[in-house]
Amino acid sequence: MNDTQTIMESDSGILAYISDEELNVDPKMLTKYEIGRSHYQLAKLYYDKSDLSKAEFHFAQAIKGTERPKDNYSTLKILGFLIRIASEKLEDDKAQRYIALAEELADELSRELGSLSAEYFYNAGIVSNYRGDFENARTQFELCYKKSKEENEPELLSKCLLALAVNCFNRREFQGALDFLHQLDQLLKIIKKNYLLGAMYMSYAKVYSELDIQDRALEYYSLANMTLQSKKCWNLYGYVLLGKGAIFKRLGDFESALKFFELAKETADTQTFKRLMTLIKSEIEDVNDSSVDIYLDRTNRKIKERNLGTIDFKHRFVLLEILFLLAKNPGSYYDKEQLAKMIWRDEYNPLIHDKLIYTSVSRLRKLIEPKNEKNDKRKYIIRGKDGYTFNPHVKIRFHMEGKSEGQKTIGNVDLGSPV
Repeated sequence: MNDTQTIMESDSGILAYISDEELNVDPKMLTKYEIGRSHYQLAKLYYDKSDLSKAEFHFAQAIKGTERPKDNYSTLKILGFLIRIASEKLEDDKAQRYIALAEELADELSRELGSLSAEYFYNAGIVSNYRGDFENARTQFELCYKKSKEENEPELLSKCLLALAVNCFNRREFQGALDFLHQLDQLLKIIKKNYLLGAMYMSYAKVYSELDIQDRALEYYSLANMTLQSKKCWNLYGYVLLGKGAIFKRLGDFESALKFFELAKETADTQTFKRLMTLIKSEIEDVNDSSVDIYLDRTNRKIKERNLGTIDFKHRFVLLEILFLLAKNPGSYYDKEQLAKMIWRDEYNPLIHDKLIYTSVSRLRKLIEPKNEKNDKRKYIIRGKDGYTFNPHVKIRFHMEGKSEGQKTIGNVDLGSPV
């Protein structure tokens, strides 16, 4: 028994062989490789259909059909799927065992191969990515990019381009990510790989969202959904809905955002898609707290007032600065001298600033204060003898940027990451 089997069989309950009746053939007529290959095909089917538990079972069985060292590349690919499943199920210990084995196999390959191929560099990059070494991963992927062209391996080149795009995204080099995605887009017009196409569209959407080109991001999420549906692949559907919801949240359309978050919640198996459910719950809590009076989103220059709804501050930079200064420090008074210095970056001059401050605060109040029948009590911005302050009894929430995209994944992979 090799090390792979030892580690896999330590996970109780998932590794018994399928019964003869399920195989519907005489197992004596099949080779070990053929049985393993059958398990792999079943695993991929269940993976695409979102049944991650059955996919995990069959991937683990598929590894039993491999032999070291000749099947190390196949084993690395299967481990890649198992790591992604463990990441989604938030099973860190299991993922770390799989990652350790992947590292061991990659080291073994580097020692035993006479010359290093594009496939080796690709897998070395994937393994580096598991540990968060994005710089070394980039180096390996770049070597794969060069080698796969030399070796005329278009399918491997396509996976490498996606990996390079994701690597750039992880390092927040968004233009670089777009450059690799554009190359991949051209290549996929020649070779038909719908799953890669769907993953490419997902990556486009994430990049454009980070670049604040939200209309393009929405288009690409829709393209991803249509492409994955055509392949009958459902494991990323919840993430497509989550991504769309996050975009509407960035746009300040909180009602639409909540609709997509709720839809995403309804589509997912809560027992296996634990990472997705955690992200959805976090997003819903961020925008749907009924006790919050005012929700402030500085990045997108929008606020949501409990009674007035969404208010756009896109062309009201000074008013937004005043609002955030006061809201960040409720109960603290700011006099005219402080406001002149902190908002207008100027020394206070009563001839210039008295009217400017009064007019600006009045405009801000009209925007954010709910109408009061008697109009004798300000809810948010209060004026006292020491200046202006934000009501300390008001419940404020500040937008928590990029929750669905920014949360770290186990092994730095998710279900849509290249394998």
